[in-house]
This record gives sequence, structure tokens and C-alpha cells, in this order.
Amino acid sequence: MLRPFFIVEMPFYIYILKSDSSDKSYIGHSKDLDNRVAEHNNNKNKATRNKGPWRPVFHEVFDSRSDAMKREKHLKTQIGRLELKSKEIL
Repeated sequence: MLRPFFIVEMPFYIYILKSDSSDKSYIGHSKDLDNRVAEHNNNKNKATRNKGPWRPVFHEVFDSRSDAMKREKHLKTQIGRLELKSKEIL
């Protein structure tokens, strides 16, 4: 008897990083959160280069990349940033 197999999709994350040295924040999405934070801290991202060290302060998990990207886009708007400030994330 053949057993069905299931493809397990890895979750997608939106994340917010904060830099204590530059007092900046960065919002992004990734499939591998730990690796992505390491890339930011190793100056692999042009937008965050030489502004770290970066530390994660918030993340959310999504089943699909499109859902994560929609949430990321929302958080980058004025309304999204106000939402984050009201929750004292930014």
C-alpha cells in the first residue's frame, strides 16, 4: 500500500530589527529568520550595512510568502508604523 506523502512548507516570517547604535529599525520578511538576522549583522544587506549590530525585536509567522509580504508592506505604511508604536515595538 502506498502511503501519501505531504510536502511540509516552511513558514515565512516578517521581522523587525532594531539597532541600538544608530537607533534605526528595519522591517523585512524571510523564510529563515536566524540566517537573515545574521546576514544583516554581517553587512550583507545594503539598507542595514554599517548601522548595526541588529537585534530582532518582533516577528510574526505566516503560512505563505504572499501573506508575509502583505503584512510587511502594511507595517511599512504610516498606519502600520503607528500600530507598532502603539504596541511599543518601535
